[in-house]
Amino acid sequence: MEDFFYAGGLPAVLRELLPLLHGDALTVTGKTLAENVAGAENWNSDVIRSLALPIAPEGGTVILRGNLCPDGAVLKQSAASAQLLTHRGRAVVFEDHADLHARIDDPTLVVDETSVLVLKRVGPKGAPGMPEWGAAPIPARLLQKGVKDMVRISDARMSGTSYGTVVLHVSPEAAVGGPLALVRDGDEIELDVPNRRLTLRVPDEELTRRRAAWTPRPPHFERGYGRLFLDHVLQAHQGVDFDFLVGKTPVRFEDSAGPSHA
Repeated sequence: MEDFFYAGGLPAVLRELLPLLHGDALTVTGKTLAENVAGAENWNSDVIRSLALPIAPEGGTVILRGNLCPDGAVLKQSAASAQLLTHRGRAVVFEDHADLHARIDDPTLVVDETSVLVLKRVGPKGAPGMPEWGAAPIPARLLQKGVKDMVRISDARMSGTSYGTVVLHVSPEAAVGGPLALVRDGDEIELDVPNRRLTLRVPDEELTRRRAAWTPRPPHFERGYGRLFLDHVLQAHQGVDFDFLVGKTPVRFEDSAGPSHA
């Protein structure tokens, strides 16, 4: 970050990105985005690359869609293993964070390097709070065999410094009855990053039966701030904000030309 600062920081990045941005967009300074960064200098092109010399051919993150994540999921492809970006495997399901830690290193766990680890109920309402639990550990038995990465799927987040082929932010989350809640051990899951797809290979008729039998767990909290959080927090694709904080009223401001509305 120190190198980034001395290379010119965010203004230099924005100026490099201007061909891809709406430079005429008005900002809070009263000037356009392009005007704001017109004087920005990139003092170190090894730190802040130009569009002609990117670090990678695609961006660091991708948004996946499919019947397992109707409202989307996120994968950091820059941290994923190339051989797993297109993968089919059998699900090994953990119902919550406690279940994961109780069984992940159990020598009797039916798992191999082709399996897909699925962690439920670690999203906005399920955990609650959508913590950084998405980078589930590799089972000890597989680590000892030299396995360094597996496809992992959850409705949680993970740290920006975490590594692995980890699908996060699955929405809707399991705790509210999203398709993730219906996954069972042995189900086949297909990850297709090039085509931005995440698919649960289970017939619709079977998923309908599972949904009819599914019931939510009791809420983590019955009163106080915890209950307010559970009742009003939005899903991952909506920003995990409170529903009552979503902006709806136009903002009024005044400038030299007189009052106006944004």
